[in-house]
Amino acid sequence: MLAGHHGRQFARLARHSRSAISVVKHMKTTTCNIASGQLRSATHSFHSTSLTIRAFSSQPARLLPTATALPNSQQINSPTIYTPPNTRLISKLPLSWQPYAELVRLDKPTGTYYLYFPCLYSTLMAAPLATPMASVLDIAWYAGLFSTGSLIMRGAGCTINDLWDRNLDPHVERTKFRPIARGAISPRRAIVYLGFQMLAGLGILLSFPAQCFFYATPSLILVALYPLAKRVTNYPQAVLGLTFTWGAWMGFPALGVDLLSNTDAAISAACLYASCWAWTMNYDMIYAHMDIKDDLKAGIKSIALAHEHNTKAVLSVLTVAQVGLLAAAGYFSGAAPSSEKSISRIPKTVGGGSGVVPG
Repeated sequence: MLAGHHGRQFARLARHSRSAISVVKHMKTTTCNIASGQLRSATHSFHSTSLTIRAFSSQPARLLPTATALPNSQQINSPTIYTPPNTRLISKLPLSWQPYAELVRLDKPTGTYYLYFPCLYSTLMAAPLATPMASVLDIAWYAGLFSTGSLIMRGAGCTINDLWDRNLDPHVERTKFRPIARGAISPRRAIVYLGFQMLAGLGILLSFPAQCFFYATPSLILVALYPLAKRVTNYPQAVLGLTFTWGAWMGFPALGVDLLSNTDAAISAACLYASCWAWTMNYDMIYAHMDIKDDLKAGIKSIALAHEHNTKAVLSVLTVAQVGLLAAAGYFSGAAPSSEKSISRIPKTVGGGSGVVPG
């Protein structure tokens, strides 16, 4: 019985061994077939590549097109992504404040200077016309108020402009990342912010003599109208000039000079206002050329588009007008060195003493 039992186990082991051997043989056959198939495929690919190389080498040599030579439709334009400012003052503010600082262009003070300079010019021209002549401290005080007011009201003007242009700005490369255009500030929040700006501006205005309030109020109409002008006329810069140079009137009433009763002061203020208007038209026409392609696509009107082919001639005329009107403003304010108006304001001394007798 023991021998029969061992015989049956041996027979079973033999059958398993034969099955394992057949499996191994099958695997070898399959592997060889796959390898030979891959080799044939690789040989065919190499042969095709060789034919292509020979055909290309037989043709005349020519330059291959570079990426810049591809048609616009074939070029890959990577999307521009907004990145928060990482330099200057705005980058040091809390993140929640940064969109509001960008809204008022806190990092771009040039517009504030444009608003401030006419105020400063008129204050300096009004000083010798005041009775008595304005002191240095008075001039410095009102110049400081004008500086603060220019910063606040320029910011308010930017807020009004961006509210009007919130549907146009996304189509212009230079303005597409402004806070309202990119959705960082909602129109409702911008209106609330504008209310605080106007209150701050009113506080500065009330620090001036009372008559300044009546001279300043009409400028608010122009501030609101400028963004609309670019939709209906090719000369929105003309409206901008009327707005930005309003300070040319303000220095005179600030120092107590009544423009309604003093003819020389009124003419001087009018010439200064017109000169600053020409100056604004001049620099903003140059500025408008930055957006000329985007403005054309978005349907925005501009003096740069209207005079694209004679820009230099227009700028030359504006420059001559600016300088001539500024000289006239100086003459009527008594700033001309040999004018009778300036001589009549020089105090006269009696004899060699120090006593002064008004001339």
